[in-house]
Amino acid sequence: MDKLEQTVVWLKQAAKEYKNEVVFASSFGAEDVVLLDILEKNNIAMRVISLDTGRLPQETYDVMDKWRKKPRLNIDIYLPDANDVEAMIKQDGVNLFYDSIEKRKKCCEIRKILPLKRALSGAKAWVTGLRGEQAGSRVDMQAIEDDKTFGIKKFNPLIMWKEQDVWDYIKKHDVPYNALHNQFYPSIGCAPCTRAISVGEDPRAGRWWWEQEDAVAECGLHASPIKK
Repeated sequence: MDKLEQTVVWLKQAAKEYKNEVVFASSFGAEDVVLLDILEKNNIAMRVISLDTGRLPQETYDVMDKWRKKPRLNIDIYLPDANDVEAMIKQDGVNLFYDSIEKRKKCCEIRKILPLKRALSGAKAWVTGLRGEQAGSRVDMQAIEDDKTFGIKKFNPLIMWKEQDVWDYIKKHDVPYNALHNQFYPSIGCAPCTRAISVGEDPRAGRWWWEQEDAVAECGLHASPIKK
């Protein structure tokens, strides 16, 4: 069984075991659009959610709209609570995340973690586009594991895929993807917290790059931190 076949097996398993209680959280990055395409082509019914932090790049909104127009996909968009955002900005400013790691995590909490908790409310499992190759902290992740952060089952059906596998699939199936990937953005988050990388840099070097090199860069969506 090749990687694609195994991924389909895991997705069908998640859909069969948890039915309407499994959620695929998509950020519309390269890995996530591959999973969206696999779900659509294999008629795997699964609720899809995405987080609009209010600070996403225009290119992310563009690809988001393309996928939301797919008739066989059910994609719900979750935004942060407006009162929480207003209070945070009033206290710490619009670009608080540049001031300290603590304030950056506060911003991630309000714009990403809390909306995700709402999106996963009532769910017993969720699906991610994580790959073991992406970071040292993800090497030990399993295809199916217990999520310590949210207390539900977690499926990582692309865990064995390499970056080349992802792009081979995208090109072969003409999958719509974020245009920033063409500008050396391997990992895309909020616009102020994401930059292009140079040749030879770690794929995650473009995220929260202003923090100290020995800092642990993570936003809290996944239990394992991402070491820079």
